[in-house]
Amino acid sequence: MTDIIELKATDLAAMLCSRVCHDLINPIGAIGNGLEVLADPNQADMSEGARDLIASAAKQSRAKLEFARLAYGASSTAGTDIDTRECERVARILFDIEKADLEWDVPLILLPKHKAKLFMNMLLIAAGSVPRGGQVSARISGPAGEEKFEFSSKSDPEKRQKTLVPSGSAGLLSGMPDEGSVDARGIQPFYTGLLARMTDMELDIGIEQDVFFFTALPKSKDAVEASAAEETKAEDVKVEETKSEDLKAD
Repeated sequence: MTDIIELKATDLAAMLCSRVCHDLINPIGAIGNGLEVLADPNQADMSEGARDLIASAAKQSRAKLEFARLAYGASSTAGTDIDTRECERVARILFDIEKADLEWDVPLILLPKHKAKLFMNMLLIAAGSVPRGGQVSARISGPAGEEKFEFSSKSDPEKRQKTLVPSGSAGLLSGMPDEGSVDARGIQPFYTGLLARMTDMELDIGIEQDVFFFTALPKSKDAVEASAAEETKAEDVKVEETKSEDLKAD
């Protein structure tokens, strides 16, 4: 059985930073290009277009930064819970620059911080299932502590783009990517899977009758205990391997 990849904290932080930089480099570059045009007296006839470019790029940059702050960072929320109204605010800012429409069916509740991060990262993956546009639905149900996260999406038929499961996401979510390693390109779904394991949620992703689905359900008590036992066993094996290597070195 393939082991779940464990990243060092420094590697995880570095890859998430790379992901944020990748998302921001194009809009930030566009702002720079627009400012260069405005500063050039020989391109005065292009000033209106340059202002439109700057405004659009600034909107994209803000949306991506707001999302990254909540989904990856510590954010400035007090305590350990996040209000779903904040999740909705950030989600709608993000979907203002996405090609898909968002249907939000989430009650006004407080979510533990890591669960809120999981929900927002799942939302981003769901948006990626309809790259040319369509409808994305986000839903939370269930009592406190046993919340169920449900996402679905379907492509706009006029765009002639099939609804898809983002490439490699299933393996990355499980912590066991097909390539056997993870890099900055796949860190977002990998991080999503990490959050699910931290919050004892079971993920399921796929396509059914041309509709994308992505769910996170709370693990049963037996499953949580079994998972904890597996982790303890794996740690014991690592300790024994380290001792064995130390004895060989001596």
